[in-house]
Amino acid sequence: MNSGILLVDKPQGITSHDVVSRMRRLAGTRKIGHAGTLDPMATGLLVLGVNGATRLLHYLVGLDKEYFATIRLGWNTSTDDAEGEPLRAASADVIAAATEQAIRAAIAPLTGEIEQVPSTVSAIKVAGKRAYQRVRDGETVELAARRVTVSAFEPLAFRAGDAHLDVDVRVECSSGTYIRALARDLGASLGTGGHLTALRRTRIGRFSVDEASELEGFDVAASIMSPADAARRALPVVELSSAQAVDLGHGKRVDLAEVGGLAASGETPLPAVLAAIDADDRLVAIVEPKGRQLKVVTGFPPAEAGEAGA
Repeated sequence: MNSGILLVDKPQGITSHDVVSRMRRLAGTRKIGHAGTLDPMATGLLVLGVNGATRLLHYLVGLDKEYFATIRLGWNTSTDDAEGEPLRAASADVIAAATEQAIRAAIAPLTGEIEQVPSTVSAIKVAGKRAYQRVRDGETVELAARRVTVSAFEPLAFRAGDAHLDVDVRVECSSGTYIRALARDLGASLGTGGHLTALRRTRIGRFSVDEASELEGFDVAASIMSPADAARRALPVVELSSAQAVDLGHGKRVDLAEVGGLAASGETPLPAVLAAIDADDRLVAIVEPKGRQLKVVTGFPPAEAGEAGA
């Protein structure tokens, strides 16, 4: 298989780009991308696309995610995580007032649809330049709030330390949610200050870290997931005959009434995009309904010149 999806369990202390560089060497191709980065301090699931399957990553980036994290209450940092410079510390009385009941009450407003201001050291671009780079260059950065969904923000354990309180949490959230910002905002609500000390991503959509392989000793050939299997986890599916697959491959439209799967079920309204898979279990295209026809949005040729085998 020369195209597909790889699930990697990223270790702590390296960047997502480091992982991509390593996988390029292992897979023998430079055409590898990812469906969302992790900070160097974070561990867990990275979803990578190889060769033609990089086109599928666009449809995976927006999937919801699950994280397990540790939030330290007691002071803020310049980066909202343990890698930043410590800022003003809270008094012992304020920290003592952060009881389990108080923490749960402070978490409630940070759950559901919320307006979240990202961390100033995020990768969001401001006038064409990454926010974190502007901060490193000594600039003052103010980012606009964005609407995100935190479907679960669950405290799991509480551990008192020397002038701080650690809270282990589980978070399920929409793409674009910053867990560092949740730590910061929880600390602000309690008056203690707060920052992230550990973060592990365990799920992206229906892709789980339990299926991922560690970077050390990674076997590309044994681990690669076909584009069709990956698309099934992220999108509703329409089933094509061999002739319909050829037609879509040539840019022609296909009648909804003639395909199998969801589009043939009569369900309305149809999703905005669907994965079109042929009888040979090949992802042919991502398609969109246009009237009673399906139009190609993104095509996936059977093979591309110059692709390396995996």
